[in-house]
Amino acid sequence: MRKQKIVIIGAGIVGASMAYQLAKQNQDVTVIEQHPAAAREVTEKSFAWIHTTHKVAPAYRHLYDVALEQYHFLQLELPELKIDWNGALTWGESTLTDQLRVQQLNLKQLEALEPNLKEYPSEAMFASEEGAVDPIELTELLLNKAREHGAKVQFGTNVTHLQQEGSRLIGVHTSNGFLESNVVVLAAGTGVTELCEPLGFSVPVTPSPSILIRMNTANRLIRRLISNEQFEARQLTDHTLLAAEDYIDESEENGPEAVGKRAFETLRRSLEGGMQLQLESIKVGMRPMPEDGYPIVGFHEQVEGLYLTVMHAAITLAPLIARLAASEIIDREARSELEPCRLSRF
Repeated sequence: MRKQKIVIIGAGIVGASMAYQLAKQNQDVTVIEQHPAAAREVTEKSFAWIHTTHKVAPAYRHLYDVALEQYHFLQLELPELKIDWNGALTWGESTLTDQLRVQQLNLKQLEALEPNLKEYPSEAMFASEEGAVDPIELTELLLNKAREHGAKVQFGTNVTHLQQEGSRLIGVHTSNGFLESNVVVLAAGTGVTELCEPLGFSVPVTPSPSILIRMNTANRLIRRLISNEQFEARQLTDHTLLAAEDYIDESEENGPEAVGKRAFETLRRSLEGGMQLQLESIKVGMRPMPEDGYPIVGFHEQVEGLYLTVMHAAITLAPLIARLAASEIIDREARSELEPCRLSRF
C-alpha cells in the first residue's frame, strides 16, 4: 500500500469520516478547518437523522440500502459511538417508499410507543431500524480516532487556493503556509464551488438553508424521532429536544426566528408536559445541495489529484461514502457503487 500525502479541506462530518477511513489505512492525512473546532458549519446545525426509507432515485438506492449497515459496523469499530436506534415515526406524508423497512402502526400501537402526544393519527409508519446521532459528538470522535492513527488537524486555518502544476494538483496554500499533497479531498460543503472555480471548472452545488431549533426540557418527552406535517422532532438527550423546519425567507413573518418560534409553540401544545420546554437556540444551516440532490464524489477527470466529496444527507451517507472513497484514493480503482455520483454526470 502506497503511503500518500492527503490534505482534506473541511472538518465537518464528511471531512472527519474521510480522515478516519484514510488515516486508519496508514495514509499521511492532514485536515484543514477554518473554524476553531470541528463541525461548526452545517454539521452542528444538522437534525442528524440516519434516514434511509424516503424516496430516492433508483441509481442511488443502493447507497441508502447499506447506510445503516455501515453505521452498525462503525459502532463495532468504535464502541464509544452513541447512536439512538429508537426508530422513526412518520405520518401525514407519502415519502416513505421502502415498504420492507417500515411497519404500519395503528392508534393503540402509537399510544404505546409515544404516550406523551396530545393527538394521534389513526395510523403511522414506523421505521424501527433508523436512528439518529449527536452530529458534533460523532464528528469529534472520528477526528480523534483519525489523530490516533497519525492524522494531523489544523483548526483556525484558511485555504487561500489550490496549487496546480500543469494538470496536476500539487498542494494547498493556507494561512499557515503551503501543504504539499498527492491528493486533495474537498469536503468543504458549499465552499467547494469557490475553491474549484480558479481551476477552471464549476461544481453545481448551492446552499440549501434549513432551520434547527434546540429546546431544553426537564425530562424526556418523546421516545422516537417523529416526523409529520405539524413538526419534526427528536430528543438529543433526556434534557434537550431538537426540531427541524424548512427555511422560507428572511421576512419578519417567515424568517428563521419566526419559523423557529412557531415550531417551539407547536411542540409545547402538542406534547403532554410540553409547557416545560424552554427555547435555547434557533440556527440556520446552509446544507450543500448538489443540483440534482445527490452526492458528488470522485476524482476529477481533468485535475489529477483532486477528489470531490460533497453531499446532502451527509449524516446518513458520509460513513459509507467515506469508506468507498478511501478505497478509491488508496487503491486507485473506481468503486462501482460510486459511479452514479461522478461530477461528469452534469
